[in-house]
Amino acid sequence: MRSCLICDDHALVRDALAGAIGRRWPDATIILAATFPEAWDKAAAAPDLCLADLTMPGADERGGIAGLRRAAPGMPLLVITGSHDDRLLLDLIGGGVAGFVPKTSGTEIIMAAIDLILAGGRYIPQRVADLAAGTQSEPVRDIQSDTRSTKPIVTPRQAEVLRLVAEGYSNKEVARHLDLSPATIKTHVAQAIAAIGATNRTDAAIRARALGLI
Repeated sequence: MRSCLICDDHALVRDALAGAIGRRWPDATIILAATFPEAWDKAAAAPDLCLADLTMPGADERGGIAGLRRAAPGMPLLVITGSHDDRLLLDLIGGGVAGFVPKTSGTEIIMAAIDLILAGGRYIPQRVADLAAGTQSEPVRDIQSDTRSTKPIVTPRQAEVLRLVAEGYSNKEVARHLDLSPATIKTHVAQAIAAIGATNRTDAAIRARALGLI
């Protein structure tokens, strides 16, 4: 990744995200914005990725994100939010947002979600994916989205790792079994957690099995 736009009205959050991005991509240009109008202006440079909060001065949630999409239509947009408004998140999916990460997530999950999005995938919380696919008891009927895009995307290697996790293997045991380093297995697990929208490795394995991914 060569450039990343980080948008949040809290300096502490901006600095924390900038630090995490800088450690992972030390040569990346990091652009900061504290309001939606500032974010729209800086998005015109078309950075490789945008991380944005939903609540910032200058616009409401829908208007702010729509402005980012207009400013840089091809820019992948990952929303880092504390919102539990599924209707809002569904609307934003329809508007082309690449994913959502709760603000309570650790750096490992955020980095895995970024990796997934930069690879062309999407990270959508499972409850929102279920609504978009119409699988819950009260589905939202007017979502304008190809439901296939909400299916979790895991690589064959991630599926293999999750299969072993489901069988009770520790990360070190998975590494030995697949002749890979524990650090590589940890990365695969984190990316799978992000892709599936799970809370931890065990939850990811359970969800993957229920979804027929392993």
